Amino acid sequence: MSFDPDPDAAPAPVPLLPGNSLLGLLSGALNWLNLQLLRLSMLALVLTSCVLTYSVLTRYFLKSATDWQDEASVFMLVGAMFMCTGYVQSLRGHVGIEALATLLPAGVNRVRLILVDTVSTLFCSFFAWKSWTLFHEAWSEGQTTSSSFAPPLWIPYSLMSLGMSLLALQLLLQTAIQISGKPSREMK
Repeated sequence: MSFDPDPDAAPAPVPLLPGNSLLGLLSGALNWLNLQLLRLSMLALVLTSCVLTYSVLTRYFLKSATDWQDEASVFMLVGAMFMCTGYVQSLRGHVGIEALATLLPAGVNRVRLILVDTVSTLFCSFFAWKSWTLFHEAWSEGQTTSSSFAPPLWIPYSLMSLGMSLLALQLLLQTAIQISGKPSREMK
């Protein structure tokens, strides 16, 4: 018995590895890293739910303040969200307009993908660079949150920076794969 509403639906997409051996090696390594970060992010989400449940129970039954739980949860959620972006992009799972792709001829659609991936790479690279500057400022100036718990701000900024850098790298690799024009094979 399955919980899938449509048992005849196509299986979930898997990342593609290019025929080019260097790009294939880089893609395989990045796919492995993205999968490990996805697993860590899933663990962070479970821990976040445990921390928030503990916070609610402590506040309700023991009537005690819980400063650290809220910020720890936000930090874990930020990390989980940004660390998964490369994995989602490897499956091309980010928001896209599939109706346009189905209407275009294969050659035009390939050019569209290269153009979209290039622009996305530039945007995400800029976002990653700005995130790294925020991280550097928080680290060098010893910035903390304004709560009584006051954890350092370099923690969420580092997670945001690393996640955006990996997303930019994933997009750059996908652009290179599209430009190389080599045949692809599915990852096992």
